[in-house]
Amino acid sequence: MKVETEGAYSNITLNAALRGTDLSDRDKALAAGLFYGVLDRKITLDYALARQMKTPLKKVQPYTLTVLRTALYQILYMDKIPDSAAVNEAVKAVRASRESRNAGFVNAVLRNLLRQGVILPDGKDTAALSVRYSCPEWIVRSFCEDYGAETAENLLKESLKPAPTVLRVNTLKTSAEELIQAFGERGVPVERGHLPGSLVLLKGIEIAEDPLFRDGLFHAEDEASQYAVSLLAPRPGDRVLDLCAAPGGKSFTMAQWMENQGELLSCDLYPARVELIRGGAKRLGLTVLSAAVADATVYDHDRGEFDDVLCDVPCSGLGVLRRKPDIKYRPESEVADLPALQYTILENAAKYVKRGGKLLYSTCTLRRTENEAQIERFLKEHHEFQKRNERSLMPHMDKTDGFYCALLEKE
Repeated sequence: MKVETEGAYSNITLNAALRGTDLSDRDKALAAGLFYGVLDRKITLDYALARQMKTPLKKVQPYTLTVLRTALYQILYMDKIPDSAAVNEAVKAVRASRESRNAGFVNAVLRNLLRQGVILPDGKDTAALSVRYSCPEWIVRSFCEDYGAETAENLLKESLKPAPTVLRVNTLKTSAEELIQAFGERGVPVERGHLPGSLVLLKGIEIAEDPLFRDGLFHAEDEASQYAVSLLAPRPGDRVLDLCAAPGGKSFTMAQWMENQGELLSCDLYPARVELIRGGAKRLGLTVLSAAVADATVYDHDRGEFDDVLCDVPCSGLGVLRRKPDIKYRPESEVADLPALQYTILENAAKYVKRGGKLLYSTCTLRRTENEAQIERFLKEHHEFQKRNERSLMPHMDKTDGFYCALLEKE
């Protein structure tokens, strides 16, 4: 309810709710599964609920509707929870709330659903895909227009799967082998990722509370972001600029590529986010990194030129839906102005690149208007740059977050 009514971020909201509770790890995992599951499947759940009610969903009281969604999610997607338990707990929850008069209504709706079952539309049109994969039609349409119906459906399927927790080994303090052994000694299984220095957690842990994390031996970063840094490949002694750095993962990985030698300036618009970068750099022992509050759309002549510039612009985030399901419920109008902002930042970033230097443009979305179209326009208007590499990472094929990156070189 907090995510929906206040626009709060899902991960921050959940962590705050669980922090300080006496729940077991198993119950915390169940709470997280319900929380993210309901957010993920909300459109599907609402479709099924609406077919059992005479009252329009928007007129159902918010707590009651949230309980109905949570119960139906358990019935449809959690095989280990008996249907009767899901119904009974839902009725008890509403009866104990300020909306207690709705307990009978909740019982009737859920019992009817159990008797009649849930039948979802099986067509290939955007409306049917939207219901089946619980994704707003504008996003479905965008995927279909950019990649075709088959790839769009694969992207939608993948968006509902759990995302792996991927770590980047701090190669300044340890090695992958040593970190695997350290986790193993504590009964936490991990395996190597596809990239050097990448590890995948096979068991959930509270990363911020983990002693290996506090000792600065790793930070969390999906392989898509690690791959982007490997394209830019900053070297020891380089001057490097990260224009939109928070929360800092790519900056941290670049500092390791630089072997903590040279100069790395990590910028963000908001002071609180800059403090996050500084805190992370201190924990990891990255003395090469300095963080500053700066507007990525405004050129600062005093900074001079850089060997490498990372331009990881604000985007619609459609490549990370499996990690942040609340992103997809933002109205389409909220992303309408993003391409203009992205292009302004890209043009500003280009001013900092020295002759022979490299510029990496990246997003965690899969909209061509925010990705390929931006680079095509930029290269037409800036003949001093050449494209050296371009790639879209697709979750269903590359087993990473959805991500786009283009490496440009200034001749």
